[in-house]
Amino acid sequence: MKKFLFILFLSPFLSFSQDGTLFEKPPVFPDCESVAIEQLQHCFDTQVLTHIFNNFKVPETISEEKYKGEVVVLFEVDKEGAFKVIYIDAMYEELKEEATRVFEDLPKITPGTYNGKPTFKQYTVPIQIPIVNQTVEAKVVSEKEKVQSIEDAIKTEYDSVSQKLVPYTNKEFTSQLNIPFTHSAYAKFDRNINLVGTNSHTASKPFVYEEVSNYYDFQAANEALSKADASLLSRKLWDEHLVRYQSEDYWFTVDPIFDLQVGKDTDADFSSTYNNTRGIYIQGGLGKSNKFSFHASVFESQGRFAQYYNQYAESIKGADETAVIPGRGIAKRFKSDSYDYPVAEAYLSYAPAAFFNVQFGHGKNFIGDGYRSLFISDAASPSTFLKLNTKFWKIKYTNTWMWLKDIRPSAKDDSGAYLSKYMATHYLSWNATKKLNIGLFESVIWAKTDNRNFEINYINPIIFYRAIEFETGQKAGNAILGLSAKYKVNDNINTYGQFILDEFSLNHIKGGEKSWKNKFGYQLGVKYYDAFKFKNLMLQAEYNRVRPFTYSHNSSFLNYGHNNQSMAHLWGANFSEFILIGRYHYDRWFGNAKVILGSRGLDFNDGTDNFSYGADIYRTYNDRPADTGVLVGQGNKTNTFFANVQAGYLINPATNLKIFADVSFRDFNPEANTLTTFKNNTVWFNLGIRTDLFNWYFDL
Repeated sequence: MKKFLFILFLSPFLSFSQDGTLFEKPPVFPDCESVAIEQLQHCFDTQVLTHIFNNFKVPETISEEKYKGEVVVLFEVDKEGAFKVIYIDAMYEELKEEATRVFEDLPKITPGTYNGKPTFKQYTVPIQIPIVNQTVEAKVVSEKEKVQSIEDAIKTEYDSVSQKLVPYTNKEFTSQLNIPFTHSAYAKFDRNINLVGTNSHTASKPFVYEEVSNYYDFQAANEALSKADASLLSRKLWDEHLVRYQSEDYWFTVDPIFDLQVGKDTDADFSSTYNNTRGIYIQGGLGKSNKFSFHASVFESQGRFAQYYNQYAESIKGADETAVIPGRGIAKRFKSDSYDYPVAEAYLSYAPAAFFNVQFGHGKNFIGDGYRSLFISDAASPSTFLKLNTKFWKIKYTNTWMWLKDIRPSAKDDSGAYLSKYMATHYLSWNATKKLNIGLFESVIWAKTDNRNFEINYINPIIFYRAIEFETGQKAGNAILGLSAKYKVNDNINTYGQFILDEFSLNHIKGGEKSWKNKFGYQLGVKYYDAFKFKNLMLQAEYNRVRPFTYSHNSSFLNYGHNNQSMAHLWGANFSEFILIGRYHYDRWFGNAKVILGSRGLDFNDGTDNFSYGADIYRTYNDRPADTGVLVGQGNKTNTFFANVQAGYLINPATNLKIFADVSFRDFNPEANTLTTFKNNTVWFNLGIRTDLFNWYFDL
């Protein structure tokens, strides 16, 4: 009796087929409604497979002749009769997208039922590539099989990464990566981007590959240098990155860094000079559009340089360090007479639109068309920066914000940390005509204090910093203005110049008394490409002159410097300089020559005369000896002559690995020897192999 009542209670919820089993019915397409029950599943399978055959289109990016395989689709028909894709296993993302589209085009149908009630049904179906009219039936998936199918797909994920790789195509040449800024490397395409009639902007450096690729074919240039050897070892040595991978969604390369040098300084009291740099260099891009790029380079270095260079490095040391290697960074003592100076540089570069690029990282920037820059140069150590490049019409607008450090003992706070200071710059480049470019520059430096951190007012990308400086307190920041120009005489000759203004008093200029307040500097230069019809020979002449106390401030914390180095010209101020440069390359061979003649006015600091004569930007201008009669070269007048000749061979153009030999001659002749300024006459020989990624400036 109890059994009968139990069955009677369940009977409203159970339906039986004629043989007494529970009744289950597959989803039904309209064309299958008249089909016998036992044929419904076959009809469903046929409808799905026919729809796939009629609608699936292999993407154009995938060749049916070259690729043969299958796309496995796990899908369900829900209680409303709608098709939903759960998982797709395919080698290429385009195949997944096409399979999803095809299943989304399936109409709603009568859902499957269990005991007469709508239920969902799950199936797997393989799609053969190339597409064929399949007769294989879609397989009903049990819960156990569903889990197993997903697990099987997941377990092949690691192997599928390699299967999705495609041949490397040097996507870096059209990427948002910076072209490593060295004067010799940029000279190779300098003529191309300066041809009369181009709408290029050449002052703000480093350039990104995509920008320059409009004027210079990097791919063709590299192929012309290729040694075309089929062996892997030979290709890696002469032509390719050590590690390189590319898929449709990303690419990256990994290379070692070397800067191994040995030399002899004839003026040194030690036997030899050397540099031992090892590191790793990583770059890559993400996304099919190649608009997001990344770079990282880490250097571990030990070195001992020419005597004059070592003395200068130790003269600008921080409070707790042995030295600051110019252009590189803080150094500790290595052994008894060498330096250990690790350096790391990295950045992210993204172009959300064709006219806009944003970069954030740790590195260097340069503004100018010359060998030197009076605006922003790469003479100082790397610093953290945020940079925006906006290009439209005939204008390129560069905004840069930098985080700098003052590492002098007087700049430490109570916790022992060095003083942080900030620098914001604007540079507007305008191609006024086919031949004439005009640039407007402004910058401001302010220090982190108890009452002031990063100044929100300076975030505004289109504002005059001088006005903000007055609003926040005239002595709260150090603002500088600049004007630049470039004129293309023809395709092979262009002239350029800069004018920097730190402080200006018209009344004092009219007075003719050469007031200290007239703090300005200027640059004039000319470049001659394919000189004298000699292809790939570039000649350059440049004159720089900066008056005393330019870049200084009444508060020494607000000078134009970082890590005890100038952010503009590496000589600081109070100098005049004439430079001649020649650069030549043929195939993989190259040669460079440089001559610099200069006159500088340094401080005596001998205990009797402790005045600041305006060369050292880290001294306050309040220490000046006079208000008038201020001349370039005043103080400890020093004449300097520097010449360098270098020749070498490019081992690998992909990494810019070079072997070279050079010789430098330096004659440094101050009016008086002091504790930090010495007469020096030396010849420095050098031989090395180097991954050339940045400029070394030994012409101190």
